[in-house]
Amino acid sequence: MKASTATLSREREHDLIRRARAGEAQAMRELVDEHKERLFGFIWRMVRDHHEAEDICQDAFLKAFTFLKSFSTEYRFSTWLFTIAYRVCLNRLRRRRVITGTAALAALPLESSESVAQVLESEEAARVKELVWSAVDRLSPPQRASVLLFYRHEMSCQEISRVIQLPLPTVKSHLHRARARLRGMLESVDDGEMDRFRNRSGTAG
Repeated sequence: MKASTATLSREREHDLIRRARAGEAQAMRELVDEHKERLFGFIWRMVRDHHEAEDICQDAFLKAFTFLKSFSTEYRFSTWLFTIAYRVCLNRLRRRRVITGTAALAALPLESSESVAQVLESEEAARVKELVWSAVDRLSPPQRASVLLFYRHEMSCQEISRVIQLPLPTVKSHLHRARARLRGMLESVDDGEMDRFRNRSGTAG
């Protein structure tokens, strides 16, 4: 199953932002409804606590609407919103003192976010999916955000660079290093499961 993406056209989004800037509550509600599910999913994967994820999600929307006049319509609203949420997540994680070292992702084809999403949602690959997300949970926050935004939210590396405020080569490095590290972990999966994983993800044996 392909990860959900924003459905608003740029014209519609710009209209909602214009109205929201004027204080129109309905426009704000529409922007929230459009992005809340994807944003909450991203935040939950970052902090792994339902109540804290809800709190951060609300905080991100509040900050987004408070500073909406500073938003540049050159970018998608979702990119700006995820940037705000990522900063709040980092602050919470630092206070929790749970920032981990580099752990990582791999064996997933960087060129195809759709094929990765299919693997992660496949019931047949349940064990592989569990191993993959277990590895994602041990990533450092910037690496984890890069992986989630690329594979789950189908953002480009350029968009991810804006969200986590790191240079484009660094984002690509996060993804490549993460994929390389996961290969070692996936060696523990039996041959049958690994073959299914390779077939579905389109990777070579």
